[in-house]
Amino acid sequence: MNAIKGARERARREVTAAIKDEARRHLAAEGAAKLSLRAVARELGMASSALYRYFPSREELLTALIVDAYDALGEAAERALATADRTDPAARWLAVCRAVRHWALDRPHEYALIYGSPVPGYTAPAETIAPASRVGHALISVARDAHAAGVLRVPAGWAAPPSGLDRDAARLAAELAPELPAAAVVALVAAWAQLFGLLNFELFGQFNRVVDARAELFAHAAAGLARQIGLSTPAGVDAIAAQG
Repeated sequence: MNAIKGARERARREVTAAIKDEARRHLAAEGAAKLSLRAVARELGMASSALYRYFPSREELLTALIVDAYDALGEAAERALATADRTDPAARWLAVCRAVRHWALDRPHEYALIYGSPVPGYTAPAETIAPASRVGHALISVARDAHAAGVLRVPAGWAAPPSGLDRDAARLAAELAPELPAAAVVALVAAWAQLFGLLNFELFGQFNRVVDARAELFAHAAAGLARQIGLSTPAGVDAIAAQG
């Protein structure tokens, strides 16, 4: 009985994976807004009713693809963090930033699904929140370890939360990193947003006919974000970062 149950579970995992792989091909060809369960079923040679047993709605399939994309991006960031030199906070920060960019360039359609235009009629459920936070937590861990080592120096411009941000700063610090100064957490949130703003400009065409040396610009900007949150970066770090 256990063998039969195990075989069924393996078969279900395999079919689920095939459905998601085909859906990703549709994302690349048509975009998320045109994702259709019937079209996916047709390409797989399945009846629509059979596919609905795996994903009862397009929204559930989209959610599965979104969670997978966030998790894959988070895993890339976490691997980079784990293999970077723990004694060099700036190098760890840059390693995470490079890993995020490489993942985005390698999988632009999945990146567009999670950081591009919202899909009309779709609202992401709460189950996407934790996967979406993985890159942010990787970046926070760099600052947390630097603070514990006594080498995090929040720049004067972030020494205290700007007027009107004090409540947000206190809440964010309590939720994300209670051991960090509230001002450092605000700086981290701003840097997190700027990191993905850089990537959006690169992947969605805003740099076309504006910037050709995009790897170099990204490396320079990522080093600037490291300094923005209070990590010192040695001379030449931009050139080193651009090599990754």
